Amino acid sequence: MESVISRVTEICPVALGDNLFADPLTAYVQQYERQKEGAFVLLKEVRDPTRYGIAFLDETKQKIKKIVEKPNMQGSAYCVTGIYMYDRTVFSFIEQIAPSARGELEITDVNNFYIDQGTMGFNILPDWWIDAGTHESLFKANCYMNQTLDLAGGES
Repeated sequence: MESVISRVTEICPVALGDNLFADPLTAYVQQYERQKEGAFVLLKEVRDPTRYGIAFLDETKQKIKKIVEKPNMQGSAYCVTGIYMYDRTVFSFIEQIAPSARGELEITDVNNFYIDQGTMGFNILPDWWIDAGTHESLFKANCYMNQTLDLAGGES
């Protein structure tokens, strides 16, 4: 891992493999680059917050106060999508976290380190996004992509 860390000089983008999205990411990468340091996440409004890491925003919706993994709450909320951008300090934060009750290192813990430092930026995805981590959501993603390809005249 040391050789990988030594090669990360500026930005470490991460996109989870079960997340699909329609928005181009160029503008968000540029927004993160203007931020100069820290981390950057993309949020999406969801109706079932119990499935996701949820970002709790301040009153002005300008800052993330904290991220809670799969909170027991109802109603609309902003989830943290699986699209992240980090500076080099991400590796030192990873070294500081302990495995969760599930025995895993949680990206939410890393993101909360950045929030505590005041260096977490974010934006909200306006277009289509899905976490295809369940059978139902994978089916929905497949239907959406098939329809999109049909409308674009592509092969399905």
